[in-house]
Amino acid sequence: MNTDTHINGLDVAELRAFREMAAQDATVADRNPVLIAHWVGGSRSRVEFGNKVAYLGGDDDFNSMQMVLGTLAACDVDLVAMHASFLGIPIESLSVEATGHFNVRSYLGLEGAPGSGYDRIAYTVRIVAPNATPDQIAYLREHCERSSPVGDSLARAIPLTLAFEAYG
Repeated sequence: MNTDTHINGLDVAELRAFREMAAQDATVADRNPVLIAHWVGGSRSRVEFGNKVAYLGGDDDFNSMQMVLGTLAACDVDLVAMHASFLGIPIESLSVEATGHFNVRSYLGLEGAPGSGYDRIAYTVRIVAPNATPDQIAYLREHCERSSPVGDSLARAIPLTLAFEAYG
């Protein structure tokens, strides 16, 4: 196993230390992000998280549904790169292609339409890691299937609570 401190652009020693802390105290791994989306105009929003800003919608940016696929793909890129680094496997190339199907009739307010969310999503991980063994590749695939936070979120029902405040 490769014992380099930095593999695939990640500080493996730092990641291992954090993983050990999370093993000792589960609350260290808790996350509770709060993002705020502001209407910019038309179908465009400015999404803020602390001092980070991203734009969604409009003609020049990803729309929200595209970003659902994008977050799945990016999450699994991160997950595979991290676990490959834990295993000491240098990656030459890594990509995740995601596709899905949804119908916008309900979004448009048409009566009797099915839900407007994705009804299916498929994704493909492509990795070039010449030093990886078949067992290591199987390990990386297994982690995509069971450890991806976005994949896990999409694979199960998540309770949503809506508060709608209107001011006049």
